[in-house]
Amino acid sequence: MTTHRFGVRLFGVRLGFALLAATFAAPCAIAQQADAPQKPGKMIHAGDVLSGELGVMKVRDAKNRGKRVATYQITSEPRRLPPPNGLCNLETGPETFQLVPTNDAQAAQLKSLSGKEISVKVDEVACAKDAGEMSEAIVTKWSVVAK
Repeated sequence: MTTHRFGVRLFGVRLGFALLAATFAAPCAIAQQADAPQKPGKMIHAGDVLSGELGVMKVRDAKNRGKRVATYQITSEPRRLPPPNGLCNLETGPETFQLVPTNDAQAAQLKSLSGKEISVKVDEVACAKDAGEMSEAIVTKWSVVAK
């Protein structure tokens, strides 16, 4: 009699786990089906404007003895880069663009705009290649566009 009850109890536990797994697996499967392959973003050229939220991260600068420096990036819609950079080895093109300040005035300007929606005019952009580059693409020449 105890083996029968033990067998029934195990069946109930197994059934409970199966129902629990099915409950969580169904929404995941539906979400994966809903994700259609994205088309590559439109091409970005010198003079085009990128818009998005400006984020800031503190990273260790390899050139400056590991000193922590602010790195700024803008998250935008996917954009393709002109050849030879192409898509930066991504299906849709980069979505995050690291802004490299060339002087103290640009660094101060970015610091004051951190966390806000901004627009920048892109003059020079390339795919990230070096260690320490935290975005998919690097904008080396840019200027903030007033909204």
